Amino acid sequence: MVKEFLQYLQYEKNYSSHTVLSYKNDLYQFVSFINQPKINFANISSNLIREWIIQLMDEGNSARTINRKLSALKSFYRYLNQKQQISKNPLKNIISPKTKKPLPLFFKEKEVEIAISNILIKETFETVRDALIIEMFYETGIRASELLNIKDTDIDIDKKMLKVLGKRKKERIIPFGNSLKEKILTYQKIRNETVTIHTPYLYIRKNGEALYPKLVYNVVNKYLSQTSSLSKKSPHVLRHTFASTLLNNGADINAVKELLGHSNLSATEIYTHTSFKQLKDIYKHAHPRA
Repeated sequence: MVKEFLQYLQYEKNYSSHTVLSYKNDLYQFVSFINQPKINFANISSNLIREWIIQLMDEGNSARTINRKLSALKSFYRYLNQKQQISKNPLKNIISPKTKKPLPLFFKEKEVEIAISNILIKETFETVRDALIIEMFYETGIRASELLNIKDTDIDIDKKMLKVLGKRKKERIIPFGNSLKEKILTYQKIRNETVTIHTPYLYIRKNGEALYPKLVYNVVNKYLSQTSSLSKKSPHVLRHTFASTLLNNGADINAVKELLGHSNLSATEIYTHTSFKQLKDIYKHAHPRA
């Protein structure tokens, strides 16, 4: 049944191969724990699943990892129920381990500005492109996957508006400022003069081929490592920085939600905790009675 479920995810639900592999590993780990030649999933008890959770905790797995494995198992049992293979779901009363939600990291404005200045010390096709990548993340808060798919036609340079296609193919429009507008125009000019093979995509390599996620991550990590001491330096931290900067400067949380492309407000609210933490830090260092 596990094999059929994985095929269902891949061919009917159109899950990515990476996601299907993750489900496969988690489900087969559960099968290995049961350790029976032929498993009847309808006979699996809630107590047995709790024993598996305890074993995973004893092995040092984090609550986040355990919850991911439970999520795979829950999806599998929903599938069995849909196929009328079970009459009772053993996961119904299983309580997932609580996870601590770390506050998102964010860069200081000066760190981003210095990083961009450092890149542009030498103006070449690649340095102008890399500076634009960092500024676009910082000024629009888009995801790395969204940046990779931007086409020239997605940019209205006169109105200073960027169209991106987010999760679940949801389209949104993001405004940007004059600084980003000038960098886009400069990059497009150098790109068109340097690269003879033209594609519809905004960001390309010198050989005319599209960028890939690791390259974009390396660009951000390389230049922000020169200015920031944060443990993580990634495109997603620049997305956090965009959101935190807006909220710290009085932006409405619902507006920030729309700009980020969040489907619900709870995903955006974590940035308000960051803003409050920043205020507490300022108070702590500045007030004599803190």
